[in-house]
Amino acid sequence: MKTHLSVFALSAILIVSIGMAPAFGQIQSSIVVTTDKTSYSQGEIIMVTGQVKELYSGTPVSVIVKAPNGNLVSIAQVTVGADKKFSTEITAGGSLMKAAGTYTVTVQYGTENRSATTEFEFGGSTTPPKGPITGNTIAVEGSSDLIRYTITGGKLLSVMPDVDANSLIISIDATSDGTLTLTIPRSVMDATINGEDDDFFVLIDGEEVDFSETTTSTDRTLTIAFPVGAEEIEIIGTFVVPEFGTIAAMILAVAIISIIAISAKSRLSIIPRY
Repeated sequence: MKTHLSVFALSAILIVSIGMAPAFGQIQSSIVVTTDKTSYSQGEIIMVTGQVKELYSGTPVSVIVKAPNGNLVSIAQVTVGADKKFSTEITAGGSLMKAAGTYTVTVQYGTENRSATTEFEFGGSTTPPKGPITGNTIAVEGSSDLIRYTITGGKLLSVMPDVDANSLIISIDATSDGTLTLTIPRSVMDATINGEDDDFFVLIDGEEVDFSETTTSTDRTLTIAFPVGAEEIEIIGTFVVPEFGTIAAMILAVAIISIIAISAKSRLSIIPRY
């Protein structure tokens, strides 16, 4: 009888252990992240929530959203509460979230960069932005045309042309993750090959990054996401003002014509008259 009871007890313990295994596996996950819905339309709020297993005091989680093609849509540093939970909100749509498809949310945390991911569907932008970009303007040395810009997460300090590199050097003070939108007149900077538009290269503190762009016949508008602490954004094209070579050539041509005219007049003045 005792033997039968022992076998029954062991069997019961084994069954309970097997039944608890999935729950135990979930508890062992170092990070959990979810969204409040599985799909969103333009303008809806995406609520990202999660929880970490171990709390590192003063260490935020990085919440990174990428588009279906792998381009960066947004990045944010989110504080983890004393209850080990975190949350943040993202608005569906905008200049970097346009394409319909599956977007990936990745959360990284801790010194070992432990991570977890989740996905959501976005239906795509239904209405393109209308009208010119509003906001501030800034002058560029060598041009009378102004660059219009809007910035979140920091301040734009200056824009300087690098003629040798055909680039604009933009100094910013990024107090948090944000975006910079620049409407650059083609007379200030452009990127073309054989008369056709070519891609710009954009570097943030020396590292190449993705960006979104819209163009018109007169200007090109770039929207660039940057992380907290970023200091310099460089946009590289095929032309940037001022065109010192062209100006120098014009000055030289005018000087030569003036010299020829003066010389001809001097020669006529010293020729004896009969």
